[in-house]
Amino acid sequence: MAFHGTFEHSLDAKNRLTIPAKFRAALAGGVFLVQGADPCIALYPAATYEAITESALQGLNPLSSRARELKRLFHAWATDTELDSAGRVMLVPRHLAHAEIDREVVITGAGDCLELWARSGWEAYDSDLASRASDLTEALGHPA
Repeated sequence: MAFHGTFEHSLDAKNRLTIPAKFRAALAGGVFLVQGADPCIALYPAATYEAITESALQGLNPLSSRARELKRLFHAWATDTELDSAGRVMLVPRHLAHAEIDREVVITGAGDCLELWARSGWEAYDSDLASRASDLTEALGHPA
């Protein structure tokens, strides 16, 4: 399933986030919460994240310092968990701090995952992204 759309939600008092109902079945097999390269938290279906990390790390020399660092990057920044019976996921303090999320969360579809952004961070990024959209599509050979 490809994840599409943008949704606004709030964390509850226990830092749980309700996942939009239309995505819950795709996430029923477990999820990985991953500190993103951008100031967000990526939420992957477990099987997808495991396939991505396996593919990315496959063939690396396990004795190389770069391979060890990449393993740490993919595994130390990721937390595996499950949705609870109400379709919520608990967000950990480390990830919340990275994404600067307090209570207001924007959930965005990013194809193979959902991204969780602080509302103010998403608004700034979304505005910048919109201003660069034609350049981005042109770089793919698809003029806007």
